[in-house]
Amino acid sequence: MAFETLKAEILLLWNQLNERTEDRHEIAFEIHEKLAELRAMNMAVPEDLARLEKELEEEFGAPEKG
Repeated sequence: MAFETLKAEILLLWNQLNERTEDRHEIAFEIHEKLAELRAMNMAVPEDLARLEKELEEEFGAPEKG
């Protein structure tokens, strides 16, 4: 999947994170998964998205590895 597509999906999830408060934990997990896809393709995670991931980990804890 292309970098721009993944970034757009992450931004869409971020918007949902603010709108769907009852699903915040699940959305945070999905954001983490998308960022993991970027890393798996040896792509750098933009600073703003890395900061978002850190904030979500502080709020919900690090996702469990499958």
